[in-house]
Amino acid sequence: MPIEQSQSTYRYRIFAMVFFIALINYIDRGALSFAANDISTEFHLTKMQLGAVLGYFGYGYLFGSLCGGFLADRIGTKKVWLIAGVLWSLLEIATAWAGELGIAMFSGSAIMGFAVLRIMFGFSEGPAYALMNKTIAHWAPRKERGFSLSIGLLSTQVGALLTAPLAVGLLLLTHDWRTMFIVLGIFSLLAITIFARSFTNTPQQHPKVSAAELEKITGEVQVQDNEPARPWWAFFANRTLVLNALGYFSFLYVTFVLVTWSPKYLQDTFHYDLHSLWYVAMIPWSGACITVLLGGKIADNLLRKTGNLRLARNVFAAVTLLLTATCFVLIPYAHSPFEIILLMTLGNALNALVNNVYWSVVIDVSPKASVGTYSGMTLAIANVASILAPTLSGYLAQYHGYGAMFTATAAVSFCSMLCMTLLQPEKRMKLETMPQAKQVVLAQK
Repeated sequence: MPIEQSQSTYRYRIFAMVFFIALINYIDRGALSFAANDISTEFHLTKMQLGAVLGYFGYGYLFGSLCGGFLADRIGTKKVWLIAGVLWSLLEIATAWAGELGIAMFSGSAIMGFAVLRIMFGFSEGPAYALMNKTIAHWAPRKERGFSLSIGLLSTQVGALLTAPLAVGLLLLTHDWRTMFIVLGIFSLLAITIFARSFTNTPQQHPKVSAAELEKITGEVQVQDNEPARPWWAFFANRTLVLNALGYFSFLYVTFVLVTWSPKYLQDTFHYDLHSLWYVAMIPWSGACITVLLGGKIADNLLRKTGNLRLARNVFAAVTLLLTATCFVLIPYAHSPFEIILLMTLGNALNALVNNVYWSVVIDVSPKASVGTYSGMTLAIANVASILAPTLSGYLAQYHGYGAMFTATAAVSFCSMLCMTLLQPEKRMKLETMPQAKQVVLAQK
């Protein structure tokens, strides 16, 4: 009995491993922001050029998220985790020589070197959150889905929180931004190797999952497990999936504005040096580390007590996003460091509160066989923000000041609120929405 009980919660170990790998994924992508001053000085980059460098990641990330979800549904989550993890680790190391690569290969243009490596790096990191959602779809019981997603999604906030002390610590210790990328890349390579030895695509494949736990995970959704996959284009015929992806755009826009520009903003506005930046840059992420978990609990409790998906998804998200927009629109009117950092922290915390909703909606309306593909498509659409946020913020900061950057962030959050009010999460995708001939083929499979 004790052995059976110890095995009955193995799924939480899987969630913890996914959290850890996604955490490393986020630290690796955020490190460039803390080297931005050194890089812009060494290669003589303006704010607009620096914004472009920070935004190149998003081009690759958009296509990587599409491919990652698609491949996970076809060759398995574990293989894609391993391929993507090894690739992004090697490219993190290669970033140390991005400028030299550009100068040597692109007629003396350091920016082109960063463009090539950051696009490739973004492509390799793109699959991570689609893979995470696919993992949760297989490993989490329906009633635990919101909180299980929150464990994985917590990596975004904790990753952003820890990037500051880790990146700044390495910069201060080595006095070399290149060494920072090399150390982070080597650590990532070791971590993904360990992860791959303990992970399986489904609980049915894992020897440490008991029969009781397997029944708990799969017993509620056996009918849904047998549903055939839908074609990729059916995503665009589903109102809820499209609006949900547009809503998620706001979350990523806020996140990328803070990840890419808040260190530079704090340095330029309040003249923080590296010795103080390592802890000041952590503050805007402190509340989000709590609310991302709290949001999953709130969503699960709303659904459990009311059985109303619209209340647990639409209403919860819309109210929270309205408050998020309010915080960011007030930042240009605040003047002291305390007021501005407080508003950034509160706005980011509210933004993170509904992070799990976007991913839950994909699982709510999609057959399990299509969760990877549709998660990737959701991420790809929303990840236009990873390009637009740093690039537009650089333009606004250079020509209109940092206040305009935060006003634009508030406007995006408000638009996302409108999208989330129109979801229909209670309506699962129907096979009848597909052409008759395609239904017959899928049914025969």
